Amino acid sequence: MATSGGQAEMGSLAAGIYTAMTTTVAGLIVGIIAYIGYNHLVNRTDKVVHKMEANAVEFLDLLNEPL
Repeated sequence: MATSGGQAEMGSLAAGIYTAMTTTVAGLIVGIIAYIGYNHLVNRTDKVVHKMEANAVEFLDLLNEPL
């Protein structure tokens, strides 16, 4: 636009906008997939931690039983 003296061609603007929109859509798709994967891993980790805590409490209860 700087070299065209203030008169920009619509074709060159449209090509730039098309490229920007394409890369934005690709970035959003990658970001959404990464976010879903992150949440899946967090949920799996929380389940494992919960099972470990439950087993630890059960073990401590066994240790505290009177003989």
